[in-house]
Amino acid sequence: MPPYKTVKDYIRTIPDFPHEGIMFRDVTTLFADARGFRMAIDQLLHPYAGMRIDKVVGLEARGFILGGAIAHQLSVGFVPIRKKGKLPGATIEQAYQLEYGEAVMEMHDDAIEAGEVVLIVDDLLATGGTAEAGIKLIERLGGKILSCAFVVDLPELGGRRKLEAMGVDTHVLCEFEGS
Repeated sequence: MPPYKTVKDYIRTIPDFPHEGIMFRDVTTLFADARGFRMAIDQLLHPYAGMRIDKVVGLEARGFILGGAIAHQLSVGFVPIRKKGKLPGATIEQAYQLEYGEAVMEMHDDAIEAGEVVLIVDDLLATGGTAEAGIKLIERLGGKILSCAFVVDLPELGGRRKLEAMGVDTHVLCEFEGS
């Protein structure tokens, strides 16, 4: 096994998935390696050492894996934000734009209490649409966004610029050029 040095080294690229011309950044290889996974969790948490965080929110679906591990490390609650129709009970929803159309994200209407400080986590930041929807849901419940943390950023797609233009701090571990 080659010696890995950075989180980026653990991420495999799969060409032409799910469509021709797309370079898919697969973080499952990062998750499958104990050292790589711990490195990612530690690096995602590092900027927030000593800060108040009441809840960690994970964006569907790989954000659940990262968010659950981070919430465990912080000894705080974990909240999933899911695609419409996946959560039981009372929810609030937020539509967001996809490349070709629109989608809807949901969270439980009692998942965040007013004034709680929230860290949003996901594996990949592309256009920022999913994260923006998550931010809006949390803010509607009165939550305060500390930051959004991602393993991978695809800077050409502008997601980080979008979140920062909303006034949201954004932390990423690595970048890949192209989409």
